[in-house]
Amino acid sequence: MTVRARATLGACSVVAVALAAASFALVGLLDANLLQNAEDDAEHQADSVAQLAVAGRLDPLLQPTHGADFLQVVDASGKVLTSSQNLSGRTAVSPDRPTAPGTVRHTWDVTRMGEEHRQRVVEVTTETPDGLVTVYAGTSLRDADAADATTTAALAVGGPLLLITVGAVTWWVTGRALRPVEAIRAEVAAITDRDLYRRVPVPPTHDEIARLATTMNATLDRLESSGLRQRRFIADASHELRSPIAVLRTQLEVALAVPDPELRPELISGALEDTARLEHLAADLLLLARIDAAEPVSAQRLDLGDLVRQAVDSRRGDRVPVRVDLAPEIELDGNRLLLTRLVTNLLDNAQRFAEQRIEVSLRTVPDGPDDHCAVLEVADDGPGIPAQERERVFERFARLDDARSRDHGGAGLGLAIARDLAAHHGGTLHADDAERGALLVARIPVPRSR
Repeated sequence: MTVRARATLGACSVVAVALAAASFALVGLLDANLLQNAEDDAEHQADSVAQLAVAGRLDPLLQPTHGADFLQVVDASGKVLTSSQNLSGRTAVSPDRPTAPGTVRHTWDVTRMGEEHRQRVVEVTTETPDGLVTVYAGTSLRDADAADATTTAALAVGGPLLLITVGAVTWWVTGRALRPVEAIRAEVAAITDRDLYRRVPVPPTHDEIARLATTMNATLDRLESSGLRQRRFIADASHELRSPIAVLRTQLEVALAVPDPELRPELISGALEDTARLEHLAADLLLLARIDAAEPVSAQRLDLGDLVRQAVDSRRGDRVPVRVDLAPEIELDGNRLLLTRLVTNLLDNAQRFAEQRIEVSLRTVPDGPDDHCAVLEVADDGPGIPAQERERVFERFARLDDARSRDHGGAGLGLAIARDLAAHHGGTLHADDAERGALLVARIPVPRSR
């Protein structure tokens, strides 16, 4: 069933149950009230006649007043002493003989009394000088029965009409409320990977559906941005791959065309350098693809200080020596290979632009009331990074000095990969202020000790 149908069925079911309960309660209360009024009137008549019997002033023919249809007085032996005109010559209303004074109420279907309706009979027994006397006062419940019948008929007709009205209104209101949802569904179904610029309509209701449409449009914004980044990445990667491939092809063609064997080693050496550049670029692109795909990687408990020291020690032959200041026993859960690559990329960037000094420091700082954060800083004394360019350097294939970066062999992916690796471990990477040169700061959360 659709949401519209379920809502309509639910509303009708609730109203039907409530209406049935209310109808039974109404008919019951109405009948009880009319019955109470009738028996009060009959009891008042019976008490009046009983007082006359006690006083010995019973009339041979009793005259019922308002609220009573018949009257009858019977002694302890069952003899009828007097009655109203409509019971003249009849035997006692009840064959039971009273044994003590008191009041008893009955509801009879007294067809024997010539009535087609129920009859409410009040029996009052009192002590007289001649012994026990019982007074029967009866009143017809024709008005109560008529009221019950009329009310039941009205409810039998009005109840279904009310249910139909509730169902129709619920169906209309639900359909009107869900109309924007159908519009959203139809628009999303029509959006393909070639028209991610399209957006779903946002109804001006400021309700849950409007928030759903807003969230859907935000999701489409992210998808469109992701698609744009992917296309830009493919275009940049194609451009980066074209240059070394063209140079490599030229070198191989020259080596093939020049018969001088003395020039071939130089040409082949250049071809090998471009091949290595292509290999590194392909490895970086594959790593970025794995990071973008959020592929799960193994994690282990490791000492970040030891990892940084090993990464620095493995680069003893670098152009600029590295000075380290590492805090001990900074343990976290991470992937050793990816964290080593993070440190290596930061060192590679510093080695490209440093003049005489590279400093690496590692420490922990508080990060909230219970957690800490490992802070890895890599500083160099190179030309530095302008403040307005500190975010652009982390974009893929970004170069602040394009010609010099190419000369140094960079493709503009090192810092982008480093930031993605930091984010993969729940951290951040940014460029900070420095007195001279550049200062790159990576922050990685360190959980509490186990």
